[in-house]
Amino acid sequence: MQHFDLVIIGTGSGNSIPGPELEHLNIAIVEDNLFGGTCLNVGCIPTKMFVHPAELADAPRHGRPLGITSHLDAVDWPGIRDRIFGRIDAIEAGGRAYREGPECPNVTVFAGHGRFTAHKTLTIAGHDGATRVITGTRFVLAAGSRAVIPDIDGLGDGGTPFHTSDTIMRIDTLPASVAILGGGFIAAEFAHVFASFGVAVTQIVRGPALLRHLDADVSAQFTKDASARYDVRLGTTVTRAAAAGPGVILELQGPDGPASVTADLLLVATGRIPNADELEVSATGVEVDDAGRVVVDDYQRTTAEGIFALGDISSEHQLKHVANHEARVVAHNLANPHNMMAADHRFVPAAVFSDPQIASVGLTEEAAADAGINYAVKVQKYADIAAGWAREDQGHFLKVLADPATGLLLGAHVIGPEAATVIQPLIHAMSFGQKAHDVAHGQYWIHPALSELVENALLGLPLKHQ
Repeated sequence: MQHFDLVIIGTGSGNSIPGPELEHLNIAIVEDNLFGGTCLNVGCIPTKMFVHPAELADAPRHGRPLGITSHLDAVDWPGIRDRIFGRIDAIEAGGRAYREGPECPNVTVFAGHGRFTAHKTLTIAGHDGATRVITGTRFVLAAGSRAVIPDIDGLGDGGTPFHTSDTIMRIDTLPASVAILGGGFIAAEFAHVFASFGVAVTQIVRGPALLRHLDADVSAQFTKDASARYDVRLGTTVTRAAAAGPGVILELQGPDGPASVTADLLLVATGRIPNADELEVSATGVEVDDAGRVVVDDYQRTTAEGIFALGDISSEHQLKHVANHEARVVAHNLANPHNMMAADHRFVPAAVFSDPQIASVGLTEEAAADAGINYAVKVQKYADIAAGWAREDQGHFLKVLADPATGLLLGAHVIGPEAATVIQPLIHAMSFGQKAHDVAHGQYWIHPALSELVENALLGLPLKHQ
């Protein structure tokens, strides 16, 4: 039985923890899947590498109202896929080789599935067939999350072929049609990619709208836009799934009664759940909440002394930038146990790289109202600034919320061109405690740029004299 000073489970953001300040420690890294974690291999990086070609393929749709007639001749799916994963797989292999190589003499990499079998004792079922038991003085749980497979008749028994976000990007050929289960951001982005590539998309959603976790007005506008592009079935459940030739058939129950949908390919995008259960963390005294997430305090410490957690396994924010922040916090606290820093989750932004693009930070209007928080609100349309007017944008906007007494921003929600970039000055203002009108008046805003959306929204907030 080997003992280590530090054991890190997971190589996404957790892989950034071993550094010069910890080089005196004997460190074990345990990874059951691809090196680099979800974001690099099956998440934010490869998906955005598909999103950009999708935007190029979808350009004729946007050019038509502006007098540009063009068409998409072909999509080389194998070429796009191989270009993307030729780059991704090289990074994965390089990251593993680096940690296993002479550059990291204090690090031992275990390829296999680890689970706790006693306090601070991890049994690893190695990919080489061997079983190893290791112990550690301190642990970092960074094992991420996995796709949820809903309990649908015929879906989980092996009889119906389906993909998740873990596998969909490596398919051999572009299907003629795809059915997508789910109404969240993963479903939205893949629906955009496939629709842009000319695939007939049917999206099946239990709820009354898409992206319901976002601001209600943003959700409503996105639902409207998506429904104009492809077949969106709201308020609909799948009662049974079955193979149908090379594809699938789904039996549905919707507002108009029973129906069925056939498709060449089925994508299940109904969310992700933390992997705490697969590590059997209770055996080492680590508590989880009702959602299965590892419970952590402000310093990313779990309920077991000497065990930290970060990323999807413990955070309600399944976002890479959050996991990276938490990894920096954990690395600092491991190196400075008597001068720990707290994680900052006050203003966590998120984006959906669909079309239209969406970004958000802070309170939604509904959350502020439910909490009884007094707020001022301004909705600024893209069409009412020069850049949006020139594009003849329709329906898209920025909504900002602020404390009417102090002028401090409470939330911001954007749907429209370059939303993820447009929102950044507002994240900055919230993070550094800048008042709305100070941000608007205290700097130049390039004209005519999309950033004027922010300027005009801030100027339009009905605030008390500051």
